[in-house]
Amino acid sequence: MHITRRKTRQIQVGSLKIGGGAPISVQSMTIPHPRDVVGTLEQIHRLEEAGCELIRVAVPDMEAADALPKIKAQMNVPLIADIHFDHRLALKAAEVVDCVRINPGNIGPWWKTEEVIKAVNDNGIPLRVGVNGGSLEKPLLDKYGYPTAEALAESALNAVHALEDVGFTNMKVSLKASDVHMAIDAYWLFAQQSNCPLHIGITEAGTAATGAVKSAVGLGWLLSQGIGDTLRVSLAADPVEEVKVGFEILKSLELRHRGVNVIACPTCGRVEIDVVKMANELEHRLGHIKNPITVSVLGCVVNGIGEGKEADIGIAGGQGVGIVFKKGKLYKRVPSEELMDTLIEEVEAMAKEQDAESPAGSALEPSPSMLPHEEMSLVSPRPSSREIPVLPLK
Repeated sequence: MHITRRKTRQIQVGSLKIGGGAPISVQSMTIPHPRDVVGTLEQIHRLEEAGCELIRVAVPDMEAADALPKIKAQMNVPLIADIHFDHRLALKAAEVVDCVRINPGNIGPWWKTEEVIKAVNDNGIPLRVGVNGGSLEKPLLDKYGYPTAEALAESALNAVHALEDVGFTNMKVSLKASDVHMAIDAYWLFAQQSNCPLHIGITEAGTAATGAVKSAVGLGWLLSQGIGDTLRVSLAADPVEEVKVGFEILKSLELRHRGVNVIACPTCGRVEIDVVKMANELEHRLGHIKNPITVSVLGCVVNGIGEGKEADIGIAGGQGVGIVFKKGKLYKRVPSEELMDTLIEEVEAMAKEQDAESPAGSALEPSPSMLPHEEMSLVSPRPSSREIPVLPLK
């Protein structure tokens, strides 16, 4: 399946291009208060190791804003400042970070936004306009009665057009809701009426398991329709898990290829090895591999090679002996107790071979900012019984 991306403007966040055909980037957010510089940086470095491409830090007060220079100086990916309520925090953060996020629903009178625009313009950085179902402007809540997809889209369009009216276009937009249907509808409505790059996510999605499912459903639908230029999977869990799930969603749609992709059978009465344990161990022990290698773990020799023929390498277990196969062909037989270590060694060797064959480690997925632009078009209309409303603007 070929996914045709929605045509959007392109912005630059630090070294990373977003929109305009650039690969969809994965971002996350740190948990500690930025005053804890050591704790914040420890989490940032773990996120970087996991492949996170943009990292957002909450800036709830001036103490947090004062800590930003120390944090920025010791990280390797773009830094985004998350600002609510107090526009003065945005003015200070703009001197340091690569992008500022504000919410038009709680930043205050328009003159405060104008000051933020001047600050980001002076520092040559973009703005993220972040609309959220839990903090819509009072006039829109009065109009719609409660948060709706139309209210979210209208809020975002109001903000975007107001910014464009004063000549500001260096921005990306998000329209997040915890309700999957509302988020999908809001993004889709907005996408029909603006070419701003979109940061997509399902906010407050839930725990690691529940949130991953909600995010996969919501973001998967949007991405399959070509909507989305950067994403965050919001989980009540270690933010490293957000990055892992984000890349898995993109890999499942063949939109990104990074790291080992483990295929494992769901197990049945024919299984003669502990597939569940081995698959989890594989993901853990091969977490350092950045090369896009598909590895298959199957429970029986009978169907192993055939079921795993799409994998680059894999194993199938049997009574006392298992097989290792590559590209659907038998490679070697090994005792069952040696299967896991043998597979790990073979995958690591395969990664080293890829690196050796390509200059400067280019066997890894190219940097998003370096990939050629892919073919783009506006999204096809969403199947629906209703007409697309052209939302009224302030």
